[in-house]
Amino acid sequence: MRRIAEDLVTEAAEHLGRLPRPWDERGAADAGVATKSTPTDVVTASDHAVESLIRERLGALRPGDVVVGEEHGSTAGESRTVWLVDPIDGTVNFLYGMPWYAISVAAVRDGVSVAGAVMEPAAGRLWSAAKGAGATCDGRPLRVSGATDLSLSLLGTGFSYRPERRARQVRMISGMLPHVRDVRRAGSASLDLCAVAAGWADAYLEHGLNWWDWAAAALIAQEAGALVRTPGPTGSVPPDDGLGADAVFAATPAIADELAALAREHGAAEV
Repeated sequence: MRRIAEDLVTEAAEHLGRLPRPWDERGAADAGVATKSTPTDVVTASDHAVESLIRERLGALRPGDVVVGEEHGSTAGESRTVWLVDPIDGTVNFLYGMPWYAISVAAVRDGVSVAGAVMEPAAGRLWSAAKGAGATCDGRPLRVSGATDLSLSLLGTGFSYRPERRARQVRMISGMLPHVRDVRRAGSASLDLCAVAAGWADAYLEHGLNWWDWAAAALIAQEAGALVRTPGPTGSVPPDDGLGADAVFAATPAIADELAALAREHGAAEV
């Protein structure tokens, strides 16, 4: 399943590279761009095309498995295996031509990610993991940073598309900022989690993500040694740990407890 996920995101990235680039067409009234939950929550024709390709391939390779995608919902099936597809994670970055976006595919059994891959089309990097078998980037093993001092740690985060929730997130992060080295908001949850796996960031915290946003990348971070907390599959009961029902948290182990306590102190549960 890890090899299938790797092959799928690689082929999908090649397909994406042949499609029109939205940043070249923005003068034409944002041709091929629509919105979802808010006017700032965009979806492009490329999102739909990439997801359709992955669904087609999975239908041939894994008939009977359930496929859940960001744009086209869920297919019927009785298999224990569910495939989570995010055709473009970081669509706003993609819309503007910023290179920090990704294609993510994960295989899940009984609510647990067992294999996953994340592809960066712009950089060509391929991240992947299988449960219990480690994580790699372009075949090289990944390991989280050795950070031990929270005040010298780099924290990744992200913000909701809803203005009122965005304001609460900013209040939490502003309270945490004096206690860490710095904060980054890059715009792709899957790549932010992969950054933790690679040691490029020491931790990541964001509220309001969907299952397909983190299903592959949270496994990659965990297999690289991060302490990872997720809300669990859609419809499941999230951990009761004071971080907020829909929080995704990943950190190098030595700072994880202190960072989680800092997030709670500054209102994570109310975000």
